[in-house]
Amino acid sequence: MARGGGNRSRLLLVLLLVSSLFFITLDLRGVNLAGSIRGSVASVFSPVEALFSRVFSPIGNFAGDIRNIGQASEKIEKLNKEIELLKSKEILDEDMVGQLNQLKNILDLAGRGGYKVVAAKVINRGSSATFKETITIDVGSSSGISRNMTVISDGGLVGVVKSVSSESSVVLLMNDPSFKMGVRIAGSQSIGVLSGQGGNSYLLQLLDAAGEIKLGDKLVARGSDGSRPFVPGVPVGTVVEVQSNASSITQNADVIASANLDRIGIVAVVVSAPKFDPRDSLIPKPNPTVTVYVTPTPTPTPSN
Repeated sequence: MARGGGNRSRLLLVLLLVSSLFFITLDLRGVNLAGSIRGSVASVFSPVEALFSRVFSPIGNFAGDIRNIGQASEKIEKLNKEIELLKSKEILDEDMVGQLNQLKNILDLAGRGGYKVVAAKVINRGSSATFKETITIDVGSSSGISRNMTVISDGGLVGVVKSVSSESSVVLLMNDPSFKMGVRIAGSQSIGVLSGQGGNSYLLQLLDAAGEIKLGDKLVARGSDGSRPFVPGVPVGTVVEVQSNASSITQNADVIASANLDRIGIVAVVVSAPKFDPRDSLIPKPNPTVTVYVTPTPTPTPSN
């Protein structure tokens, strides 16, 4: 019995560690999380609040004092190490770990792009009365969400908010056949239009007569007037096939999205555009090629 009680206490502490990492990271990034989630977590963990205060008492002051951001970063690093240790002991739920990693990567993308975001959980998938490819998220107007806001995941663009209620919103996914947006080719800056086709591939139509589409080209959001519905610089996709048609007026290509729309559980709504266009800075950098030099071992000369 004592062992069972110890395991329960350890699980509560683990969950508390995860939740604290969520909220500390969000506060440091200037991100708002749905109030309902924060309230629910607070009620669940109130029995062990005293224990948490003794172990991690400095954490509560980080969000309110940006001067301690260096110390906060150290605590986040410490919590990360604790989580990795507990993961190795198979204590943390796999789904919870996956959502935590998605959120951390979204915050990293938003921070590098200068986007102010509201994080949200996907609570439903399916078509609405008007659109085929949609998701429903658990934040709405009470969290500052409104129509025509950009929605991102840890990989890049997901879609755009199309309808909003007080506590939830419907997002049109970028693979919907009605979806169209302006994009730029990273590097060359040629502009085009990306269209959803209802599946995992997308159509790029280049509008720049002097431009050229190449295999492997990376696409980013061009941005809209007033950053609605699209903020600039968000990774959109990669060209996987260039269509060859001499009779076509425009150059076309097949594209795969940067975000995996089939595996999104956590997303973020961009509620404030960056002061400066991040241009191509959010495109993932390829891993450097490592050159290994092998020095041949000299063959020993046989003695006479």
